[in-house]
Amino acid sequence: MEDIDRSGFGTAGRDGPSLEDGPPIDRIESVFAVYEVQREDGRLVYYGDPLTHPERVMRELWAAFREHGYDAELETRHGEYVLVAEPTSVGIDGIPWTNLGLLLATVCSTLFAGAFWYQLDPFADPATIWRAWPFTAAILGVLGVHEMGHYVMSRYHQVDASLPYFIPVPTLIGTMGAVIKMKGRMPDRKALFDIGVAGPLAGLVATVVVTVIGLHLPPVAVSETVVQNPDAIRIELGYPLLLELLAAGFDQPLYRNDPTMGVNPVVIGAWVGMFVTFLNLIPVGQLDGGHILRAMVGDYQETIAALVPGALFALAGYLYYFRDYSINTVFVWILWGLLAALFASMGAATPIRDDRLGSGRFLLGVVTFGVGLLCFMPVPVMIID
Repeated sequence: MEDIDRSGFGTAGRDGPSLEDGPPIDRIESVFAVYEVQREDGRLVYYGDPLTHPERVMRELWAAFREHGYDAELETRHGEYVLVAEPTSVGIDGIPWTNLGLLLATVCSTLFAGAFWYQLDPFADPATIWRAWPFTAAILGVLGVHEMGHYVMSRYHQVDASLPYFIPVPTLIGTMGAVIKMKGRMPDRKALFDIGVAGPLAGLVATVVVTVIGLHLPPVAVSETVVQNPDAIRIELGYPLLLELLAAGFDQPLYRNDPTMGVNPVVIGAWVGMFVTFLNLIPVGQLDGGHILRAMVGDYQETIAALVPGALFALAGYLYYFRDYSINTVFVWILWGLLAALFASMGAATPIRDDRLGSGRFLLGVVTFGVGLLCFMPVPVMIID
């Protein structure tokens, strides 16, 4: 425990932060009556009683703690209110070995997956996977730019965020995407909006560039043996409107009805970017769309988020019962309906200062959701046996 000096200074401890490192105690006690202060692993912990609503306590004190280099959070421990102030750390501490390890693993998994899109057999000749490097560059490029959009804007608003964590998984594309880890509270709706919208917009720009490049690269020929094999399993991708528009705009074919030819796998990498953009803009919980919508409409976001799982389940039911697609084909929307319900139940981020968003950002949010709809495809993947 640390002695409290009502003039705003405390007795410095032998190690770690002391009371004098935080805001003056009389500033804290304007909304939170402190009766004990402790130091725990580099944090200042104030035990006391709120003199107003807990959310208002945070709105009043959060900026004061940030000025002194701390992120503050109000918690309860064993029935007591505790104000925990943790030193802020915006940036990278040391070499991010975990991030680098996952990136390397994802490079390997996407090279392996990409080999099949190039009609190569990595089992017969493992060395051939290196020929799939354009596919890997396309996927990691669009995913990495998306996450770095979040990271750069987090640094701009002084919100602690990690570098991207890529997720290697043995799927058709070799990955389940990438995420960044964020700590602390959002300072205001502007920060929540900017951080949320930066990822989809940055990723979409990268996706358009990759799409244009991929459309101008030579297609991949499917061997006659595979075409004539009645036991071969064929994978068909649904194309979103944005990809259709870009292909038409540059007068490039998508080989939709030609079983002997396929688009260059770089286009598949761009397809991944579009699909990820749409999924991330689903307006629930901590997804990008949840952040953006929460910043735009405040608590009404919870009402809208509650409707999203039902809409996804309805889409799956429509495709299954009225369009005769298989359960394997529509399962993606059943899965995302369940995930949306889970994310919605966890709630969206609540900024410290919950003032209304300006009209410029609101309009940008509407445009972003509109562009996200261009990335929607009712049937993303269909496996034909």
